[in-house]
Amino acid sequence: MTKYLPALAASAIALAALAIVTPARADTRTPACKAAHDARPDNRNYPRDAVPRYIKTPTGYLIVLRMGDNVFEQLESFAICENIPAASLSAIGFANVTFGFWDAGKQDFNPKTYRNVEMASIVGSLAWKNGKPSIHAHGVAGDSQFDTYGGHILSMEVGTGSLEVTVTLIPEKLERAVDPRIGANVLQLSSSH
Repeated sequence: MTKYLPALAASAIALAALAIVTPARADTRTPACKAAHDARPDNRNYPRDAVPRYIKTPTGYLIVLRMGDNVFEQLESFAICENIPAASLSAIGFANVTFGFWDAGKQDFNPKTYRNVEMASIVGSLAWKNGKPSIHAHGVAGDSQFDTYGGHILSMEVGTGSLEVTVTLIPEKLERAVDPRIGANVLQLSSSH
């Protein structure tokens, strides 16, 4: 064993020298982007430690939101921080959710809120409107009696558990605009294709 000590000592010195020569990467993310990536004190359920919220995947990102996270706020911060041009979204998990049913006569949603439900499916898209992220999502939720509800998602907070969101990137920046015929936001596709 003692014959290996000089080699180990030399390796340790080389690693220490490498650490001196190679500076550590500074975390240059803005506070908002750090919060988008890590669960910090803004979430009362995770006040002490940073809990990573997302990772890069070959087709986009995987986001895991935690109990108490405001889903739309987190997705909007994520879109800004990662400069997402557009994306398709799919998700599952636990939530307190407000669905809306579009009333064309009123040109507004009729809302209904469900608490402590399991989101069996969420599908949607992420685009931009007036320089800000615009999320359009629909979902189906089930309760403890196995009754299901669904519709356009107006707001959602992660319930007792987590919410897993798969983000599939679309390379072209897409915008939403109000269609004057129906009075609702509609995804605009580029005419250059």
